Formats: sequence, C-alpha cells, structure tokens
Amino acid sequence: MRYVRLLLVCIVSVPVSVWAGEESGWPCFHGPRRDNISAETGLLQIWPDDGPKLLWTNSDIGYGYSTVSIAADRIFTAGMIEKQTFVTALDLAGRKLWQSLNGRSWQASERQTWAVPYAGSRGTPTVDGESVYHLSELGRLAALDIETGKEQWRLDLLEAFEAERPEYGYSESVLIHGDSVICCPAGARGYMAAIDKKTGKTLWANTEIKDAVGNCSAVIANIDGIEQIITLSANRVLSFEPNQGRLLWQFEFGNQRENSCTDAIVSDGLVYATSGYGGGCILLRPNRMPDGTFEVGQVWKSDLLDNHHGGVLLLDGHLYGAGHESRGWFCLDLMTGGKLWQTPGKGSLTYADSRLYCLDERGTMSLIRSTPGKWDQVSSFKMPRGGKGLYWAHPVVHDGRLYVRHAEQLFAYDIRKN
Repeated sequence: MRYVRLLLVCIVSVPVSVWAGEESGWPCFHGPRRDNISAETGLLQIWPDDGPKLLWTNSDIGYGYSTVSIAADRIFTAGMIEKQTFVTALDLAGRKLWQSLNGRSWQASERQTWAVPYAGSRGTPTVDGESVYHLSELGRLAALDIETGKEQWRLDLLEAFEAERPEYGYSESVLIHGDSVICCPAGARGYMAAIDKKTGKTLWANTEIKDAVGNCSAVIANIDGIEQIITLSANRVLSFEPNQGRLLWQFEFGNQRENSCTDAIVSDGLVYATSGYGGGCILLRPNRMPDGTFEVGQVWKSDLLDNHHGGVLLLDGHLYGAGHESRGWFCLDLMTGGKLWQTPGKGSLTYADSRLYCLDERGTMSLIRSTPGKWDQVSSFKMPRGGKGLYWAHPVVHDGRLYVRHAEQLFAYDIRKN
C-alpha cells in the first residue's frame, strides 16, 4: 500500500551544535539537539505489568501524527479538526490553553481522495523564545505567540517559492538556526529557504536543487570546521551553508517511492542516511578539499535498517531503529554497518536513562536496555487506542513523563522512580 508516504517527517539526527532553544526543554522534534536522546535520569528501570501510571489523556488535539514539543511549561502539538490544521498548546496537566488555526489540512486537498484514515497533521511545532513555528501539510508556515497562540506572521510556501504541492503534503518539522527558520519548499524559487523568524521575510533561497521533498527534517552539524544544514530530498543527501544557502555537497540516495522520511545522523564527520522502499542505509564521509569544496565518499551501504519513518538514533557508536522491508528492530555498528542484533517488529523510538522506549506501530510500548549485545526487553504494555490507524507518532520522554500520541489522543505517563 502507498498510504505510508503521507507521513510526518519521521527522523532522527545527531547534529554537533546545540539547539538554539532552551537546553532543559524539548523545544522541537527530537529534542534540543535533534538527536532524540533525553538527558533525563531517575526514571523507572522496569515497569509494572500493566505499564507506568497514566496521568492524563487529552482528546482535543485533532487527528494526526505530530508528536509533542515542550517548553515554558507548555506542551505543543498539531492536529486536524474538520479538515483544518490546528496548533494546540496544553499545560502540563493536559488542559488546553489555546488552539490556533494554521490553514486547511491535507485531507481538504483535491489531491486527497482515498487515505482518510491516514490524513492529519505531520510536522511537530518548533518553539524558540516567545514564538512557536509550524508548517502545515499544505505549506502554510506560521509563527504563533507562545502565550496566546496569536498569529505573528504567515507565509504560503507554495505561492512564495512557486512550489508544487507534495503528493502527501509537507511533513517537515522546521529548524531554527540563529535568526532563521529553515524549511524546504522544494519550489522553482527555492528548494531550501531561510525565513526571518521575526518577520516571515525570505533571507535566502537555494535554487540549485530541483528535487521533490524527501519528507524529513533538516539538522545542523559541523563537518571539517564548516557548519552546515544537512537533509534528504527525494533523490539525494544534501548539505547547505546556513548563512547564504550555498550548496556544499550532494550524494545520490533515495528509493523507488521517492520518499525519505528519516533525518540524517551526523557524528564525527560521518553522515548516516536511511530510507524504506528499497533504499537501505548508507554511511558517507564528506571531506573538505584545499579549495574549500567537499568530496563525498561512501563508507558502506546496507539493505538492513532501511528505516521507514520511525526514526533511528545513535548511542555509543551503535544505531538503533526499525527496518521496513528488511523487517524488525535492529542494532548496527555505525563504523561497519554490521548487524549486532535483530528482532521482529516495527515502530518508532526514543531514549532516556539507559533505556530505549520502542513503540510498535500496533500499539505495544516496550522498555529496552540499550545494549549492542541483544534486544533486551525488560517491560512492555499495550497502549490505549485513540482513533483509527497505526501508532506512528514518535514517543517523547521529558521531565519524568512519557508522552505518546495516537490519532486524536495524547497520553502522559509518570515514569519517575518513587
């Protein structure tokens, strides 16, 4: 089935630089460093048989696959309500503080005719300072006041960059870099663009790449002393200079569906990329030449851990995540691509306090010791159901809580030690 291509950007990354938001929060997709690794400690190392305590459930966020960002004692997510896209802010007790419209949803599009159970929001809101930024499925980029939800500015990417609407909508969770909001319109007037985060004005746009969007989110990294924005289009891994938008390097990589949902991982000058639909995974080594240009070499390529959309994370030189056509949860050695273990299943994950939190797309949440020796499950429980569809939103661990979204419901669990 082709429905899976509509997904939100599901990605994992390890940029070298630290996110501009508050380090103690979870201000954007996959956290302050966009590596999907929480600094939390003092968490339960084993759960009761029926799982940790459910603190609250909110059923008023709309339908979708966006996960949560957390900052300023607020929880932010997005969802579809009556074919409209809304950004919602909750307090830490799960009560709605505000809900702001961000245009029509993908389901309202004339191109959407069949995948109603898979409609809904994709991208996760990004918080920076007094603003929260969100890109809707139909390309409406908006800045909202963090306290009230009042719109500060908006930009239609389709119009501004002469872009065609992606077949399954934009899925990107936008990146903040300095004074810029980084996004990928994939239009004639810019594949990647930097937008002034205060005014919504375009600062730069790169027109060197003509690919379709890859459905992942960009990350910031430093390679050979050069800061760069790294992302995947439908057909290649790309690197851009962040201040002017110049293309630094590219490497062909994609799949038969032109759909690469998972963010790149950057570590010690190496770039890991992965995708489903036969894409497999690859490790690249960009090298800066004496004239300042980059040459990119392939370290290894594998059919294993061909991540579909649940994300991959890097811990102590080991890659953890689920494959698509290669089937199962995997641990691979980063430097060699060698398989260290494999077990049945497929889903999304996050990490905190020596544990992997693995959410199977059928709704089982498992607590796994993060070891390259074996899949070492210590606890699991069955999630409640929200609405229709699979469990595709990525889990988040922050401030002693585990947040899991399914369809139009958000669940918050207490995972602190007593």
